[in-house]
Amino acid sequence: MKRTRGRIVHIESLEELDRRLAAGARHLSGWRVRGLDLTERGDQLRACVVEGASFLGCSFAPGTGEELDRAGALVLPAIPDVPVDVHRGRLYSPGELYDTLAAGGTYDGSLDARAYAWAQRPGDAEDELAKALHDHAVDQALQSWVAGRHLVGVMGGHAALRGHPEYAEAARLGHLLGATHVVATGGGPGAMEAANLGARLAGRPADDLAAALDELAAVASYRPSVTAWAQAARAVADRFGGGRESLGIPTWHYGHEPPNLFATAVAKYFRNAVREAILLEVCDRGIVFLPGAAGTVQEVFQDACENYYADESAVAPMILVGVEHWTRTLPAWPLLQALARGRAIEEHVHLVDTVEEAAVLVGRSAG
Repeated sequence: MKRTRGRIVHIESLEELDRRLAAGARHLSGWRVRGLDLTERGDQLRACVVEGASFLGCSFAPGTGEELDRAGALVLPAIPDVPVDVHRGRLYSPGELYDTLAAGGTYDGSLDARAYAWAQRPGDAEDELAKALHDHAVDQALQSWVAGRHLVGVMGGHAALRGHPEYAEAARLGHLLGATHVVATGGGPGAMEAANLGARLAGRPADDLAAALDELAAVASYRPSVTAWAQAARAVADRFGGGRESLGIPTWHYGHEPPNLFATAVAKYFRNAVREAILLEVCDRGIVFLPGAAGTVQEVFQDACENYYADESAVAPMILVGVEHWTRTLPAWPLLQALARGRAIEEHVHLVDTVEEAAVLVGRSAG
């Protein structure tokens, strides 16, 4: 499904607001004003047509918010005692989620950990509203981010350990795909982290990827210490610089699995069902499925269902890597073949044994 959206203007500073108003802007339909103290801007706003504008988490002088609401604006107040900005206008960065690491702190005090702890506590209606507003804001930010980019997904098991062959293979896949595409993953550890790592280093020689893998192997897992695991990743990211962009779409539903630090943009959701659907939707160049367990099998058939009912123009390739795994260990391939037979999806499902073969198929489909 292709999404459309109208003209949106994001205002996140008083300087930007004042600049636009001074330039003569008077019709604010489509404006999204976030988190600003507007107590001194009431007169300017009353002089504008605000129908269709949104004021998210802003503060006003008494009565001004109500006036804007009556004039057709959407006015949503800030929700207190929530660790995240529910009206945020951009995706997360790894540094934002792991905000305590730069100062030598531990993961336990980070934004990511605090958000997970908050999400796990018994909540009231206001908490549920906060989660819904946050996920909507992230969804909107993600729509803006993917515009003009072509994404290929990599899905696989979260349990792949640094230093193990399956982790290295996922990293090599990300390295191959990242040379020509933006790689998207579920944003977590294991194969997801490896694919984001490989994509980040896609513009560098294979020897640099090998060196990064060797360095990360010293801290194989986020257990027992997320802090040590994240610090090792941060050291590698700093060593090799910014690199190619890639996307991670994790969820606080699985907050015990921390997000990886190699995705350059992170769309983190509270609702896993929303996250799963969005991850499949944004991968317009298809998805490569590495060996995994129940979660990866679910993703295979969730993607298959979308493609099964799609017409030819909307089908995205599905490439399963690992003949033994997908025909014997978890024999999803025979069922996928049976589902695809006679449908538009049939020519777009593939089973291969190597990540090199998968990368070639992705390249062909893009051409």
